[in-house]
Amino acid sequence: MSAEKKFVMTYNGIRKLEEELNYLKTTKRSEIKEKIKVALSFGDLSENSEYDEAKNEQAFVEGKIAQLEAMLKKVEVVDESDISKDVISIGSRAKIKDLDFNEIDLYTIVGSAEADPLNFKISHESPVGKALIGKKVGEKVTVDVPDGQLSLEIVEIL
Repeated sequence: MSAEKKFVMTYNGIRKLEEELNYLKTTKRSEIKEKIKVALSFGDLSENSEYDEAKNEQAFVEGKIAQLEAMLKKVEVVDESDISKDVISIGSRAKIKDLDFNEIDLYTIVGSAEADPLNFKISHESPVGKALIGKKVGEKVTVDVPDGQLSLEIVEIL
């Protein structure tokens, strides 16, 4: 039997999931309930696209609720006060220099459930995240990415 996958997250990431779950269970469920009620008032369900659409949305939201609840049951919290400033680890924030473009960005290494690459929240399971984990200030890494290779240098760990 394989071990259950744990979702590594920061307290901030858990809070965001809990907020999304609360929104789906309260506000979104109420909105869908109202859509179904309105669609039912149109009569014949066999040709009622509004009803079908509302029921599909309901199924999607219920699936998302189940997914979030399952994730929260399997979460492993990274205590941000225990994060080392000496090496990059999950939960670390670090200034990283792109050596090809001579630009410095602030990266945060997070669990896969919190990843948001467009906002420089990099999963510890991603190629860039894996390359940065365990590195110290001044170290350089080269990472294979879909566009080729990325050359990075760790400038500062915050």
